[in-house]
Amino acid sequence: MGVQHRPGRLAQRIARHSGLRRCRDRPGGDLENDGQYHPRNHGHPAKKLRIIGITGTKGKTTTSFLLEHIFSTAGYKTALISTVKNSINGHDLRAPLTTPQPDYLHHFLHCCVEQNVDIVIMEVAAQALSLHRTADIEFDGALFTNFSLEHLEFYPSMESYFDAKATLFEQCKPNAPILINADDLHGKKLLDIYANAISFGLHEPAMIQGFMHELSNGVTIQILHEDKVFDFKCTELFGSFNAYNMLAAISMALCFNINADAITQALITFSGVPGRLQKYTLPNGASCVIDYAHNPSSYEAVLSLLKNKTNHLIVIFGAGGRRDASKRPIMGAIAAQFADIIILTSDNPRDEDPMKIIADIAFGIPHDKQHIVIREVDREKAIKKAYALSQVNTVIAVLGKGTDEYQIIGTLKTPFSEASIIASLSV
Repeated sequence: MGVQHRPGRLAQRIARHSGLRRCRDRPGGDLENDGQYHPRNHGHPAKKLRIIGITGTKGKTTTSFLLEHIFSTAGYKTALISTVKNSINGHDLRAPLTTPQPDYLHHFLHCCVEQNVDIVIMEVAAQALSLHRTADIEFDGALFTNFSLEHLEFYPSMESYFDAKATLFEQCKPNAPILINADDLHGKKLLDIYANAISFGLHEPAMIQGFMHELSNGVTIQILHEDKVFDFKCTELFGSFNAYNMLAAISMALCFNINADAITQALITFSGVPGRLQKYTLPNGASCVIDYAHNPSSYEAVLSLLKNKTNHLIVIFGAGGRRDASKRPIMGAIAAQFADIIILTSDNPRDEDPMKIIADIAFGIPHDKQHIVIREVDREKAIKKAYALSQVNTVIAVLGKGTDEYQIIGTLKTPFSEASIIASLSV
């Protein structure tokens, strides 16, 4: 199932007062001269809150969920702004965007103040920084997860995409902890720029050093910090990429003096993230995993993990229309490295020809692997085809949508639930 959003007065107030039907980005960032968007309309709520911003190509959502759960477990009143959902003190709201537009954002923060929230955990997308959605916010902490190919439909180059992400650290309060992944090549560049940043990593020497132990029932990491050694385990997360997410969230929590016992308890009770390696057991003994992976580095991480768990991996995916087309053949090539069967299908083709998108993906698949490729434009039929081809211990990976419950074909956005389709499968 998708994220369950609790309707209530809080959700109704945000929907009614945030002007969602009329809000738009201000490319020039001129909030001062636009009364509709100016944070003073909401009493400058960001100045009354502690806000931690998380940026990076991958891992923002899982790291945000982990960090919010750690603070909540430690007794803080929390709010979350993420790709999957927004929430205030456990009351879930739909997420219109990874980082909301200004009018929604400042009204949301105003509600956080009214609800006596202690800390807000916010995913900060590169586009949000470029479009000045967070222009009035001074962050109390900032975290960089990693950097890789993405969003070249919006940015002219990888350099400009990276520069956009890096502007988050210019919006931090003095002495706010800035945490950067020392194992990431672009993270190393940031560490050269921000001398007071705190490094974390699993391989390169770092101020907060982690050591990963992957188990059959989760991930354990040992952390060395300020001459102390901590051991943390989470049974709901798997793979080295999630070890980084754990390390990032724990590192920020330690910087805010959250004690190790509270962190340990939070990781024990963490229930995972909807649409991120979300597993379903199928009636025929196969299993299906829904994941939001939609770029090359995510494909590499997710598919290498799943391939280690099966000798029969079926991968279903497409690519978004009017989005970065350069990554399509790369994702095809990566899928071919791991999959026993590839089913190419639609994933929000918008006004592009879905068969052209499929052809772009297939172009990256080596000639000697073309025989494992099935082309099925209808995503529901693709899932049902995968099930028909599966057997006991097969893993079916359905990539790209995560918790999104729609398809965009042309300009029409229609309901589409992968979870519901999977639930309907029968022997």
